[in-house]
Amino acid sequence: MTELPPTPPLPGLRFAFGTLTVLPVRVARWDREAARAGMLCAPLAGIVVGASAAALGLLLLLLGAGPLLAAVATAAVPAVLTRGLHLDGLADTADGLGSGKPAEDALRIMKQSDIGPFGVITLVLTLLAQVAALTQAYGVSWARGALAAVVAATAARLALTLAARAGVPAARPEGLGAAVAGVVPRGGALLAALLVAGAAAAGGALSGVYDGVRAAGAVVVAVASAELLLRHCTRRFGGVTGDVFGGLAETAATAALVLLSLG
Repeated sequence: MTELPPTPPLPGLRFAFGTLTVLPVRVARWDREAARAGMLCAPLAGIVVGASAAALGLLLLLLGAGPLLAAVATAAVPAVLTRGLHLDGLADTADGLGSGKPAEDALRIMKQSDIGPFGVITLVLTLLAQVAALTQAYGVSWARGALAAVVAATAARLALTLAARAGVPAARPEGLGAAVAGVVPRGGALLAALLVAGAAAAGGALSGVYDGVRAAGAVVVAVASAELLLRHCTRRFGGVTGDVFGGLAETAATAALVLLSLG
């Protein structure tokens, strides 16, 4: 594959925030170069989403709310800031995988607007796991809850960066999945993963060495979980779709939150 030339960071940031959040950012370029830079910048969008989620949770705690309400609010913010697209993608991916049908039929099921039983069950269990993990984290301390929110959201977007690496094909010739599939060089994806894990470790270390190691471990567990799902979807569907990207993000976020709630 021919290596794409360097792309200025601004179009990449616009692409990342314009496609991965509801923030009023206009995407001026939709070419492969902008998509590559945008997917490399995806973890930055995750930091903003996670910080916003943590801010609302901490505000509720400051006003006297308990850990459960703070956790529900924290879990709701990423859904709001993405218009629920990642959750919708998770549900559609679950329906496609759960159908047991050939790739073409499964992809058709995923494009339908309704949500089947596999999607509903997956959504309920995923959101319950996220809220339960955040409740546990906030119950320990406000700092651990806030860290969990930021690390989970950032790891979720890192999973998208890794899924857009070279060698991962698109399942369809159209859609967001096709626009970003294979645009990120493997070296760039690895560097992004190392930077996110390092930043998570540094943030966690503010509360102690153990928390730093656990935060970095949460990133590793998150991307490993997403990678397992990515490989399964690639085998079943022949590649990635926008729905698969959403499923990867929610899988990574949930895995990170569960690990950060332990101990």
